[in-house]
Amino acid sequence: MALTDQNTYKNFFSGRFFSEGLRMTVGILVPALVFNFFGKLEVGILLSLGALCSSIADIPGPVHLRRNGMLVNVFIVGIVSVIMSFSGYHPVVQGAIIFVLGFVFSMFSVYGARVSSIGISGLIIMVLSLDSSTGDSEKIIQALLIVAGALWYMFFSLMLYILRPYRLMQQTLGDFIVHIGGYFKTRGEFYKPQPDFTAIYNHLLEQQIKIQEEQQLLSDIIFSTRQFTKESTAISRNLVKIYTDTVDLFESIMTSYQDYALLQKHFEQTGILSKFGDQIQSISTELELMGIAVKSGTTSHATINLVENIGNLVQEFEMLRKNFMQPGNVDDFFALGRILNNLKHISQKTHELHFYTRLDTKIKKRTEDLNHINFSSPIDISARYFFDNIHLGSNIFRHSLRVAIALLVGYIVSSLFDIGHSYWILLTIVVILKPAYSLTKQRNKDRLIGTFAGIIIGLLILFFVENTIALFSIMVLCMLISYSFLRIRYLVSVITLTPYLILFFYFLYPAHLKELMVDRMLDTAIGSVIAFLLSLMLLPQWEHENIAGYMKDLVKSAKNYYGPVASYFTLQTVTPPNQEMKLARKQMLTALSNVSGSFNRMLSEPRRFQKGMKEFHQFVVFGYLLTSHLATLSYFMRLSKTLFRSPDLLPVKNSTERNFSAALAMLDGKTENPKEEREEPFEAINEILDRLLKKRREEISLGNLESETKNLLVQTKSVTDQFTRIYELSKDITRQSRKIMH
Repeated sequence: MALTDQNTYKNFFSGRFFSEGLRMTVGILVPALVFNFFGKLEVGILLSLGALCSSIADIPGPVHLRRNGMLVNVFIVGIVSVIMSFSGYHPVVQGAIIFVLGFVFSMFSVYGARVSSIGISGLIIMVLSLDSSTGDSEKIIQALLIVAGALWYMFFSLMLYILRPYRLMQQTLGDFIVHIGGYFKTRGEFYKPQPDFTAIYNHLLEQQIKIQEEQQLLSDIIFSTRQFTKESTAISRNLVKIYTDTVDLFESIMTSYQDYALLQKHFEQTGILSKFGDQIQSISTELELMGIAVKSGTTSHATINLVENIGNLVQEFEMLRKNFMQPGNVDDFFALGRILNNLKHISQKTHELHFYTRLDTKIKKRTEDLNHINFSSPIDISARYFFDNIHLGSNIFRHSLRVAIALLVGYIVSSLFDIGHSYWILLTIVVILKPAYSLTKQRNKDRLIGTFAGIIIGLLILFFVENTIALFSIMVLCMLISYSFLRIRYLVSVITLTPYLILFFYFLYPAHLKELMVDRMLDTAIGSVIAFLLSLMLLPQWEHENIAGYMKDLVKSAKNYYGPVASYFTLQTVTPPNQEMKLARKQMLTALSNVSGSFNRMLSEPRRFQKGMKEFHQFVVFGYLLTSHLATLSYFMRLSKTLFRSPDLLPVKNSTERNFSAALAMLDGKTENPKEEREEPFEAINEILDRLLKKRREEISLGNLESETKNLLVQTKSVTDQFTRIYELSKDITRQSRKIMH
């Protein structure tokens, strides 16, 4: 059962992106409306401009970071506004300032998304302050009004937080649950007849990156917000409980038990796989509906009896096992049985999650729940990071230099040819030019198509609608849609932004509307050409130059993740290394998203720079599979029941780590080839498994389906299979590294 249209709309309108768009629309529009009522529209526009800059810096996160970011932004906006206004007397000086500020503000991205957004806000106000032609005293007043507008938006945004302190947490957590449901639904594609494995893995990687970003944001909110760490209310306790259980659920979903191609080969004709897929589809739908309920602050109720359905599936599996299991296919049924057990756990966990949306006041705050879910990282904004990136090897430095030069070129072009509303050229450069060529290319395309389509829509609106109130309502609607889609669908944002600007200028300068639209299209085209050419020609950073470094980070993080977990099963450590494992897992997921993102960006680059695409893609898939199997092994480590642990696993662990080291050496550019690993690491383990399998086959031939041997085999093979898969993947990654580097 897929989401209905009603639930799809509810998912969007209860989400944080629509809330953010609504907040921006109200916060930016109110000053202009209020002062227009008093006949001071020019004052209101300056206040709204300041509010716009403040809204850019107000990205989601802990409230104290949002507040501090907006305060710093207010200071920067005021200073830049004054500097740009007074530098207009000397075009050469103004050009030099544009170059310097363009470089410095672009370098802010070394400190992460929040500080980067402050830099973008600084660039926006720098560009919009170019056309100031007022007297000196008025320049100061304009700057003060812009600062006042920025302060207004900051207070407005923080007041909304005070009124609804848990809203962002609810919305982000709801998105987290919805996207996990979508991720599990994609995993269910493996159980359909003739699955497209490549397409499924690519989709899973994209979804996992999105989930990881939301998990990082949720962790930052929980561990940096007083309501969750020090104060305790029924809402906060239930939200944290939902989060911790959802993280555990996601780890269960991530676990990979089997080669899906072999599953299809052995069980496709039985029909059991499609029933597994149906159960996964049902769980996914329940998770998506639950996520929507969390986002909207309502209680979720089960629409499908997952527990009853999984019980029926267990009966069908037992019937299949009774009728078709033979001594020769024990391994196949063993693998399918483990998947079924995991589905039982996931079904039960999903069923229980519904209860926490009811805000049970009896739930107690348990600090131990938080030990393994803290993925937040401290933010260091020391000057050292800025200056450490001042070199041509830094992608951020190259990007900042491109932005500075592009802005200077745009300024010179607009000055030489006296183009009307020339700040649109620089504004286009600011919003289009991104560190990666592929992102710049996509933004360029979206900007041009969106502007052209938006002009047509704007003209059609003016042609068919004459009522002033209706036109104003349409303008506000376009504004709301544009801001709501700004961070998620840039093309939609630009398509609706242009009619909003056309209607805005129609109210201000109805006699010059045609000239304004021509300027808008011309300036956008000029800015797009400048941004595209410089991204292609000036210090370009192609992904094939970076991806080896991302691959190295992935292998290194995999080795760091594997070591502590494997040591627990080899009896080298007594207690599970939960904290060490948590950090290693976070680093590996980050590394996987980096290498996957780099590969996806490479797909949009010119073909002459798409070197070794097949090998890179295979490496990314191996990395994803390795992450899943490591997650499975670490999940086993945290289980309360006893699983197989033995020093006999030590040779496998050592061989796997040697493979990782060999891959790292190759990615470092070393030419020596590692020795091919023989199967000796598995000699002792294979003897144990052979004895158990032989005994189990004898029991099955005698009709004894349930025995102590079965339980012991399950406990042993669950662990050894993961060690085997991780070892094989470490060899695959080593071979793939050799192909890529040589």
